[in-house]
Amino acid sequence: MSAQNPFAAMMAQMQEMARNMQGAFDPKTIEAMWPTMPAEMMEMMFGNTLNDGGLDAKTRLLLTIAGLVMQGAQNEIALRSAIRHASEAGASAQEISEAIGQMAAFAGLPASSRGLEIAADVLKTEDEA
Repeated sequence: MSAQNPFAAMMAQMQEMARNMQGAFDPKTIEAMWPTMPAEMMEMMFGNTLNDGGLDAKTRLLLTIAGLVMQGAQNEIALRSAIRHASEAGASAQEISEAIGQMAAFAGLPASSRGLEIAADVLKTEDEA
């Protein structure tokens, strides 16, 4: 019979599993597997096509970006996806940056700075493609 604490054994097992999966959940790897939706499809599903007089897809995605930054820009995968989709829906880099920068007043500078770093990386990657 082992004298090892069951909690310590479970923690050791989880640490080994985490070492083996290192890099598997990299946001850029996941982003590469998730295609950007065409602007027309986004407008139909989330914009004015089915909701006459409502918010367009670009505005909805800018609001989504702001909301994700308000949460501290912790969900990098969702934020990267929203930035890509906002760009596809017609949002300029300036508009995306302003939506993120505006959140500094509400979410704080660390969240806004992290959001701007992620946006710069996503937009740079798009420009290179």
